[in-house]
Amino acid sequence: MRIPGLILGSLALAASAVSYVYFNRPASLSNRQTTDDAYIQADFTNVASRISGVVTAVWVNENQHVKAGDILVTLDDRDLQVALQSAEAALAASEANLRTINSQIDQHTDLISQASAKVDADDAVVSLAVSKENRLKTLVTANISSAQSYEEAAAELARAIATRASDIAALSASRKQLDILNGQREGAQAAMKQSQARLEEARLQISYAKVVAPISGTVGRRSVRDGAFVSAGASLLSIVPLDQLYINASYRETQIARIRPGQAVKIRVDALPDATFSGTVESLGPASGSAYAAIASQNATGNFTKIAQRLPVRIHLNENQEGSDALRVGMSVVPEIIIE
Repeated sequence: MRIPGLILGSLALAASAVSYVYFNRPASLSNRQTTDDAYIQADFTNVASRISGVVTAVWVNENQHVKAGDILVTLDDRDLQVALQSAEAALAASEANLRTINSQIDQHTDLISQASAKVDADDAVVSLAVSKENRLKTLVTANISSAQSYEEAAAELARAIATRASDIAALSASRKQLDILNGQREGAQAAMKQSQARLEEARLQISYAKVVAPISGTVGRRSVRDGAFVSAGASLLSIVPLDQLYINASYRETQIARIRPGQAVKIRVDALPDATFSGTVESLGPASGSAYAAIASQNATGNFTKIAQRLPVRIHLNENQEGSDALRVGMSVVPEIIIE
């Protein structure tokens, strides 16, 4: 009778030991890691106007699917059209001013060539007058010619030298005027580039009067209405890319030791109890949620209670799954990471 009692006692002790080891083993040793702190997310885009103005038309409705580039909202652009016409007129004036200066430069270039040729002719006249004056001077010294002839030759030489000096001064003035015109042309070119930039800016402003979808997705939180005045930067609506959903799951720190990117995940959605979806671990977050808190926790107190932290795990939903069109951002899910 004592032997069965020993056997039962041994079995009970063994069962207790196994139960103790099983229930006290680290959670990370499990090949299935599950959490109910998980939600479907999407990187949706808030759409805002880049300019202020009055809404003339809203082309989309709440929950409507749109494609990237579709027109969502149009604003009154009459003021912008006036600014565009002003910029076009300013550019035309700048171009006309530049053409005028270029014509003046061409004209002065011809005048410089003419003045330079005149100085060359003056050089020839002076050279001839010098030869004549020297020859008559020799003849007067030899009493072959009259003094009056020499005086006339000397006067002629003086006039030629004076004419040459005047023409040289005119040539120098023309060259300086050309330098001035070249400087004016540089200023006109800069003014024309500035006018071109203002014209491009005016065209951009007009293009901003049509608010287009930056991405493809479903419209949500549409707050814009016909006839409303919107300010630049104010959110008009959101676009949610339902084809790019993912799951943000928060696992306890005791669970993540063996979780790695690429591991398979089975996903149950609370709203769809009969459906099971598949995914893969995409990445692990760099810090727990409490690490990002605006006010850091103060644990250096006498009454400390240890709380297991949770770290975010991003899970990619596999594409083209049956029933995935019913998934929406914010739904609660229960992901089960399969660790092999």
